[in-house]
Order: sequence, then C-alpha cells, then structure tokens
Amino acid sequence: MSIPELVREIITRNRSIYDCMKMDLINYTALAVKIQPEIERILGSTVNLNTIVVAIKRYADSFEIKENIRDESVLKNARLSLTDGIMDIKFSMKDFAEMDTMSILDKFSKITNNYEFFRMSDSFRFLTEDIESIRQIFENVPNNESMFSTGLAKIRISIPNNQNQSDVVSYVAEILHDNGIELVNAFFSQDSIIIILNEKDASRAYEILHSDIVKIS
Repeated sequence: MSIPELVREIITRNRSIYDCMKMDLINYTALAVKIQPEIERILGSTVNLNTIVVAIKRYADSFEIKENIRDESVLKNARLSLTDGIMDIKFSMKDFAEMDTMSILDKFSKITNNYEFFRMSDSFRFLTEDIESIRQIFENVPNNESMFSTGLAKIRISIPNNQNQSDVVSYVAEILHDNGIELVNAFFSQDSIIIILNEKDASRAYEILHSDIVKIS
C-alpha cells in the first residue's frame, strides 16, 4: 500500500480522528507524529514525517471536494451482499511460513467455498463461516485461540472498475459513523470491497447503504 492509502485507512478506522478531521479540528503535524510509527511498521521502512503530513492534508482536502459532489453518491451503480456468521482468522507471517499452506487451502475447499483469503502487510487473513470444522483446521497452530475473531458479518460492495476503492471506504465509513455504526475492518479485492462489522450492526448497516444507492439511482 502507498503512504496516502495507509493514511486514509488509519484515519477511516479511527472514529475520533476521522470526526475531528471532518470538522477541521486536528493538527496535521501532530497527527502525523501519532500515526508515523504504525505506517513505518506496516511498510517496514522509515517514512519522512513531511510525507505523512502532505498525505493527511490531501485527505483532509478531499472532504471539501466531497461536500460539493454529495448529490451523486460514490455508491452509484454499486451492488451489495450481506453475510452474517463470519469468523476472521488472523495469523502472522511467521505462523504462515510454518504452515502447510496447500494442505490448509485443500481442507478449506472440502468444507466450504465461501471464504476470502487476504495477504496483508504483516499478516494473512481468512474470512469464513464460523463453524467448528474450520477451527479444527488450525488446531495444531500454537496459541490458536487468539487467531479467531467471531460475532462478525461482512458486506461485499461491488463497484464499477473506474471507482476509487479508498473513496468508497471513506464514504461508507462516514455514512455508518453518522448512524453510530463502526467498521471493524475493510478489505480490498480486485472488483469489490468487503467491510467487516459486528453482527448486531450488520442488517442496519446494509439497509443504510442500500437506501443510499436507491436514493441516487
């Protein structure tokens, strides 16, 4: 991921920072100092503070632009699908290197085809159905209980190829923030975005996003 993309992702996932930026109440340099260690950890290299400040400033400027185009939602022509009962399985690069990857994927395919696999900067993630037979695939991994996050749901947002994925995530996060719903995570695939929410919020989040699409169709 690029530095501007990481800045957007970090800000979008932190509601207090996001809201302060929307209201122009945040010091860009202070924020850059705060998030610099996380960006450097993800990228695995030193990042100039001024580069982060510039990325924050550009992201802040985008809020003003979005206010001017609010009549046309970035969700125009998007398609949604909701799946509940989701489990997020996270394991480190080290754990992954020690696993028999082909064997794990083969076991997954025999249980279900309904899973997503993502490579992150510092880890690997499976999003899949929360069923015991899938947990058993990882029973020999040390400290495997900490790998599982449960009680989740996912909304897949399929968007046109010319739509900017970061803009969509920012827009979705803003709509849901305004309605008191927090994103747990967001993942990008080639032609869609998958947002992860607490299962209790998922149906309402789906209705909010669906209403936004219908409103501008």
